[in-house]
Amino acid sequence: MWLSIPTSVHRNIIALALPMILSNISIPLLGLVDSIVIGHLEQAWYLGGVALGSTVVMFIVSMCNFLRMSTTGLTAQALGKQDSSEILMTLAHALLIAFCLSVLLLLCKNYIVELALMLTEASDNVQLNAQAYLSIRMWGIPAALFNFAILGWLIGLQNMKAPMLLLIIANVFNIFLDILFVVYLEWGVEGAAAASVIAEYVALLFGLLLVLKQLGKFSLPHRADIISRLFASDKLQGLLSLNRDIFIRSLCLQLTFAFMTFKAASLGDEYIAANAVLLNFLMFISFALDGVAYAVEAMVGKAIGAKNTLAYRQSILASLIWAGIFSVLFSTTFFIFGEGMVRMITDIESVNTIAVEYLPWLVLLPFTAVWCFVFDGVFIGATRAKDMRNSMLFCVVCIFLPTYVISSGLGNHALWLAMNTFMLARGLSLAWLLYPSLQEKSM
Repeated sequence: MWLSIPTSVHRNIIALALPMILSNISIPLLGLVDSIVIGHLEQAWYLGGVALGSTVVMFIVSMCNFLRMSTTGLTAQALGKQDSSEILMTLAHALLIAFCLSVLLLLCKNYIVELALMLTEASDNVQLNAQAYLSIRMWGIPAALFNFAILGWLIGLQNMKAPMLLLIIANVFNIFLDILFVVYLEWGVEGAAAASVIAEYVALLFGLLLVLKQLGKFSLPHRADIISRLFASDKLQGLLSLNRDIFIRSLCLQLTFAFMTFKAASLGDEYIAANAVLLNFLMFISFALDGVAYAVEAMVGKAIGAKNTLAYRQSILASLIWAGIFSVLFSTTFFIFGEGMVRMITDIESVNTIAVEYLPWLVLLPFTAVWCFVFDGVFIGATRAKDMRNSMLFCVVCIFLPTYVISSGLGNHALWLAMNTFMLARGLSLAWLLYPSLQEKSM
């Protein structure tokens, strides 16, 4: 019976998830270092400016996360079919799309910054620092997009050590430069932005080396065959359709995070700074639980490619078990050490007081959010992008926004209530869409 999970499946989950959890944790740690070095400057608007600028960059980059997701799912399924040619073409298509998007975003970067600042209700000081941050930080976006393609390809191949090294090296490098530029050279928000840009390109160079090493394991097709298949209309059309649906899903998700930051800005500089601190903790939860999601993406994709129904079901159940365990650990950590972690980030007392007041929402969040991360991984591995898109649209329009509107009189509490409700609804809606496939006898 598939409910009886072999020990080998649990071992595979841990072997795949643990490296990604460890490396993913380095990403929000980088955000924490950004907040720490900026948060100890004398005014809240420096931290608010970095928070606003980072939100804009993360919004853009995360909207393009479909590059990572679609590449992982398609690569994992090609691995299950043992189709080396398809594995290589998946990477080539992802890099092509990353290049085109990079050119487009760089051409539009000034308009993007102007639009983002026009939409916010932040103070002039916060906007000024956000603009200084963005004028530098936007140049790192092309490297981030290429890194998405590389990361997705490596995860799809179930090579978790390579992405772990990629992420850890990039973020350790970024942390070192943050401290050097902001603390020692006193470059302020511009230093934090420059550190992130340099680290992105260091990661890209290292990622390309990892790809070259991995390519040595495959027999490369002839150059003419690569070019003809790269621009084959049927493949590109299917890939673009898949990426379109994941893009819409990612856009909706990032709109909720941007909504959090922009609404907090209207409450005052201290609130946007306090929420920036707490959102770093949310990113910590997200990226850590994504480690389990990455594992289930690779396992589910491979099972579907191999048409192994039993492995498909057991991978999902084992992932849910381990994600639940990790969520308990994160919640307990925030409950015991949360206040100390807040005070470590910034010594601005007004920001500390506000952040500690809303900390209980972060203690609750691992339990409400854990399920949507796992099910996201299942749907990515299965390349069921339309279901992901529809679920996200429903949760934003029918859950997140109405919850905020109804509770808006609660101020900042309304934002965190809406976020927790939204995360829970995502998990429940995806579970409802997934259930029929778990009852099927064959794939």
